[in-house]
Amino acid sequence: MIIPFLWMVLTSFKTYGESMQVPPTILPSEWNFNNYVSVFQSVDFLQYYINTLIVTVGRTLGQLFLCSLAAFAFARLEFPGKNIIFLLILSVLMVPLQVILIPNFGILTQFGWVDTFYALIIPGVFSAFGVFLLRQFFMGIPKELDDAAKIDGCSYFGIYWRIILPNATPALTALGIFTILAAWNDFLWPLVMTNSEGMRVLSVGISNFQGQYSTDYPLLMAGAVLSTIPMLLMFIFLQKYLLAGIALGGVRR
Repeated sequence: MIIPFLWMVLTSFKTYGESMQVPPTILPSEWNFNNYVSVFQSVDFLQYYINTLIVTVGRTLGQLFLCSLAAFAFARLEFPGKNIIFLLILSVLMVPLQVILIPNFGILTQFGWVDTFYALIIPGVFSAFGVFLLRQFFMGIPKELDDAAKIDGCSYFGIYWRIILPNATPALTALGIFTILAAWNDFLWPLVMTNSEGMRVLSVGISNFQGQYSTDYPLLMAGAVLSTIPMLLMFIFLQKYLLAGIALGGVRR
C-alpha cells in the first residue's frame, strides 16, 4: 500500500529525463524541488485548490444535513410506505454514475448551471449511502429519549436537533469523512460539467499535465502529492472517528 505513494513522492523530485529512464531509478540522482514551483506556475493550481475546497465543503454540509433529516424520518417516524421508499432509495446504490450522467447533464444544461458551482455541488448533497448509514445508527439510539423530549414539549425537529444529532457524532463524522474523500477525488462529474480554467477542480486540473503524446510525470506527481496531503492529514487525525462510525453504524438495526 505504501509503495505507490512512496513512488509518487520520489518521482515528484526527479527530472523529466530521469522519470523516463529505463530501467527506472528509485531515488532521484538529484533532488529537483522546482517541480513543486512549476506546478503553480504552469497552471492556476491555487484556484483549483479553492474550487475543490468549496465543492467539498458544500457537498459535505449538504449531505450531513439532508441525509440526517431523511435518516431521522426513516428511523423515528411512522408514515405509509416508509419501508418501500427506503428500499427505493437504497436501490440508487446499484445505479452507477455513468448511467445517469447524460440525463443529469441535460437537466443541468436546461437550468443553465453548466460550468458553475451549482452543478458541482447540488447533485452531490444527497446520497443513499448516507441515509442508510445514519438510519442504522439512529435506530440504535433509545427511543425513550424521544418520549422524554415529547413530554417536555419538544417538536420532531427539536428531537432531531437536540437529541439525535448530539448522540450521533461518530456516524456523522464517518459520513463526513466519506463525503470529503468522494468530493475531493471526484473526476468524471467535474470534467463533464466544467469547461473553463477558473472552474476546474484539482482532479481535473492535474490531468492537464497528461498530454496526448507525452506526460510530464514529475509535474504530474508533484501535483498529486500536493492534492493528497490534505486527505492524508484528515485521515491521520480523524481515523478513530471513522472506524468508530463504521463499527457502530454497522451493528445498529
